[in-house]
Amino acid sequence: MSKYFCNPMNLPYKYNYQKPNMPGLGDAKLAIYREAADPIMEFFKGKYYLFPSMTAGFFVSENLIDWEYHRLDKPIPIFDYAPDVRAIGDYLYFCASKRSGICNFYRSKDPINEPFEEIKGSFAFWDPNLFCDDDGRIYLYWGCSNITPIWGVELDSKTMKPIGEKQVMFNMDNKNRGYERSGMDHVSGKTPEGIAAATEAIFADLMKMPEENRHNEGLITEDDVRRLARGFAGDDPYIEGAYMTKHNGKYYLQYACPATQVNVYNDGVLVSDNPLGPFKYAANNPFSYKPGGFANGAGHGSTVAGSDGKYWHTASISISVNNDMERRLGLWKAGFDKDNDLYCDQMYGDWPINVDAPAFADPDFMLLSYKKNVKVSSGTCKENLTNECIRDWWIADTSNNEWAQVDLGEVMNVRMIQLNFADQDIIDEIPADADRLIAHEIRYIDEKPRATKWILEGSIDGINYEILCDKSKSDIDLANDFIDLKEFKSFRYIKLTVLEVPFNQKIKVSGIRIFGKGNGNVPQPASGVKYDYNNETEMDMMVSWDNDSALGHNILWGYAEDKLYHSYMVFGKNCQNIAALVKGQSVYARVDSFNEVGITKGQVVKVR
Repeated sequence: MSKYFCNPMNLPYKYNYQKPNMPGLGDAKLAIYREAADPIMEFFKGKYYLFPSMTAGFFVSENLIDWEYHRLDKPIPIFDYAPDVRAIGDYLYFCASKRSGICNFYRSKDPINEPFEEIKGSFAFWDPNLFCDDDGRIYLYWGCSNITPIWGVELDSKTMKPIGEKQVMFNMDNKNRGYERSGMDHVSGKTPEGIAAATEAIFADLMKMPEENRHNEGLITEDDVRRLARGFAGDDPYIEGAYMTKHNGKYYLQYACPATQVNVYNDGVLVSDNPLGPFKYAANNPFSYKPGGFANGAGHGSTVAGSDGKYWHTASISISVNNDMERRLGLWKAGFDKDNDLYCDQMYGDWPINVDAPAFADPDFMLLSYKKNVKVSSGTCKENLTNECIRDWWIADTSNNEWAQVDLGEVMNVRMIQLNFADQDIIDEIPADADRLIAHEIRYIDEKPRATKWILEGSIDGINYEILCDKSKSDIDLANDFIDLKEFKSFRYIKLTVLEVPFNQKIKVSGIRIFGKGNGNVPQPASGVKYDYNNETEMDMMVSWDNDSALGHNILWGYAEDKLYHSYMVFGKNCQNIAALVKGQSVYARVDSFNEVGITKGQVVKVR
């Protein structure tokens, strides 16, 4: 029997406490939210090892479905962002980000059962990635900024110290690459006048810092401070999250942009014949991109093959409501085509994914719950339970024994359900003995046992219910729990009763997502499809079609007719601007229609 998972990945995400501690970076309000991001996955000694930021540990799996958590102990710096791991020989090597001090390296032959040994580093870096070439030579790539490039350098394999000077791998190119532009859907919203004023205000605040603190941040001169202020105030993209994959003798240097908190956070890729370049942008860019659907964002990750040779790509998914850093993890199929183009399949990237199916195969199960009627025991915004948006939610009046019921409208064949719990206005304090200063903020990772307890039921008539899953005695907190019923069951009503959530907060659920097979026929093809290519920017394309009865649409595009690797899923509208195009590159596109029964593919059109 095939095995499935559903993004966001079903993991016990840790609660993070975050409080700004630097002038100009926001107010001093304490934010508490679940976070995991910047995932690095490595296949090591027959198992997948997954290391995310701000998790105080790592996950291990043999099948990409079932993940086991393992805590990280000293000397591993759990508060350093963007951890990196790489299998080198018999060891799994670890490093992470720190601008305010030297970054060390660590290694272990058995991270589950044995501690990591420390290897002293010699310089500071942010968003690192180690890479070991076939000849045993080791390289480090790093960078996370909208004012500096991605760097690379060779390291001595024994001392882990640089051999020679660091080299520029590449700089941002947002004047020619739409996907590097900042903002939701790549729309900045900032004006030159606003940027200039904000720069001066932030500069003035930063200059109030004690000189010693500024120097610890690498801000030695006033020009350094002004450059940083302009970076905070401006709309240039962050170029970050480097990751190297080698395939067929070519070096694929991946990177994230434009910002983690937007729906268009993505991974691009450059290619070279040498590990330190020169690099050229690949034709297929960005290769990881998920701006639409329920859960958005697919940037800052890793691309790795298992023992079967199949590639998988991990990346960050954005929520960014309680805090910009409120994020989840995503996992998608990846690979290289006949022309050695790196791709990632995110076409239905937050629907149930069959681990054994090939990339870009149609989903086995369709979404049944979109815009369906909901009844709740109390509270506001019940419509958010079925609106396919992870960034808003139903809020109940109390913290326990609240219920929500989705009415599918008729009896349907239900197979899988994803329950997405949310947080808001959590009240707590950072333990006095646990404060941790990280660059410009105070951080604390909550490692106390937390639990989300609930009962899920199904019914044909809304009167007689069958229990589908009972987690009333659960001792685990799973914010994006995924339930595979293993077989089709006929239901009209799905009811969730929430018994307990962390921190005794009011119960909040951002989605009860139901998958299976609906009744009737697949939709008619989208009619009246138009592609209005913007010849002025050469990076935008407005796609529109006539209103129809389809549940939703998937816009696909690529630089060749047989390479429609990019997609944007939309609900409830008949147009969408695609702003991720590359200036001067050919564009092919099509619009697919889908409903609760299946998918009707559109006609491929050469737009430019």
